[in-house]
Amino acid sequence: FFLSSYHHVARSPFMKREILHIQVGQCGNNIGNAFWSTIGRDHRLEDDGQCGSSSSSSATETDRQSRLQKIHVYYDESTQQRYVPRACFIDFDAAMLDKVKESRYAALYKPDNFLFGQNSTANNWAKAFYTDGLELIDEASDILRREVEACDCMQGFQLTQSIGGGTGAGFGSLLLLKIRDAYPDQIITTFSVYPSPTVSNVVVEPYNATLSIQQLAENSDATFVIDNEALFRISHDVLHQTKPKYSDLNWVISMVMGGVTASLRFS
Repeated sequence: FFLSSYHHVARSPFMKREILHIQVGQCGNNIGNAFWSTIGRDHRLEDDGQCGSSSSSSATETDRQSRLQKIHVYYDESTQQRYVPRACFIDFDAAMLDKVKESRYAALYKPDNFLFGQNSTANNWAKAFYTDGLELIDEASDILRREVEACDCMQGFQLTQSIGGGTGAGFGSLLLLKIRDAYPDQIITTFSVYPSPTVSNVVVEPYNATLSIQQLAENSDATFVIDNEALFRISHDVLHQTKPKYSDLNWVISMVMGGVTASLRFS
């Protein structure tokens, strides 16, 4: 739909080039969880972020080193080779983030990087962008600043969102605007789920999407368009799932994200 230019930077194979992942709203957080699950398997990580057990064979050790060589692009390393996702989790509905904290991957995430409001935005773009969003944006910016300052050589930001809802569309747009102002030289990419008229269940989705597209066009360097209807078609026609669940659709998106980011995570 619209893909702006990437800024190619010459990189040393030993230089850390970190990416900060941000997931906003119910859809963005569900996609983000699926993404961390997928790339965790790519890097052979356990559910708690521990590196998988290795054999003494040189072939296995070589494979292990290749999988961990550029893992710092998305992960911070803590004690005892435990890798923690460099991620920020945002939703106005605390119930969604509570589900994330209770999931099997809860031990992966940094508790300080969860940010939630008091009330749902009720699919209202303006409420998330102008009113309730302004109450949370400073705290969200502080979390991002803390993560950026901990990086050695920041590469950019990655955002997952739905532009048909309220939080993902409205607050996601506000966050993009603030990130572009604060970090004008950083690459910003988004994985944005677009509404489809045949799958839509919210009457204001087209309005939310229209308002968000302008912000994406102005403030993101690359936007990967994810069409809801196409996801259902892939699940039904290609994967032969008669009644695909949202978890199945999120898995498809996570596989796409894993493929897109593979060149950043592996030599």
